[in-house]
Amino acid sequence: MNFNWAVVQDNMTYLLWGMVAEGEPGGLLLTILIALAAGVIALALGVLLAALAWRFGGWTRRLLFVWADLIRGIPLIFVIFWLYFLLPVAFGHSLPGAVTVTLALAWFTSAAVMHATLAGLRALPTGQVEAGLASGLSHWHVLRLILLPQAWPNLLPSWTGLLTSLIKDTSLAFIVNVPELTTVAGQVNSRLQIYPAEIFLLVGALYYVLCALLTALAAWSGRSAGLRRGGERRLGA
Repeated sequence: MNFNWAVVQDNMTYLLWGMVAEGEPGGLLLTILIALAAGVIALALGVLLAALAWRFGGWTRRLLFVWADLIRGIPLIFVIFWLYFLLPVAFGHSLPGAVTVTLALAWFTSAAVMHATLAGLRALPTGQVEAGLASGLSHWHVLRLILLPQAWPNLLPSWTGLLTSLIKDTSLAFIVNVPELTTVAGQVNSRLQIYPAEIFLLVGALYYVLCALLTALAAWSGRSAGLRRGGERRLGA
């Protein structure tokens, strides 16, 4: 089987950033932008919901669990479809497809972030909460100043796994014709028709590189946090 890698070279700029010169980013660039925006929103929302579930029991926690289980039990492709058609009705005007996909990914991922973060908080010794409250701190100060700084290095692998999945899930944006990497690869393949192996091997490699870089960054952050904690313990001793 002969590969014609010239077709990749000829379409490389379109696959990497689409028509960004005309003000329409696409390809790998749009994939990164969607993943970054969705990841930031999902982490913020997921950690907030985990904090609420940690602070409040009873019906508040049950409702949060029901919400998280409901969204996790629905295929992501349905969530994208629903938001794509329902958000214009709610706002009274159409929204850019990239915005819709970003919100759908963030909403979907935030449920998993909530469960992972809450599990990390519950794994910490309860005596720290009691000691913080006894020293005059509020529950929210205990959470922000004592628990989250200790929990996040242990949560980093889970968060990294979720964000890695989010990067790959951006490929589902093709169903609403958002010109991210998978969509533009399909467009190039439809135009040329005889070089699918070359095009989609490159696309797979680009997704792999993105996910590998994220994993490497998380590993470096975890090592740095471990070194800092070790230094603090030695100084305290």
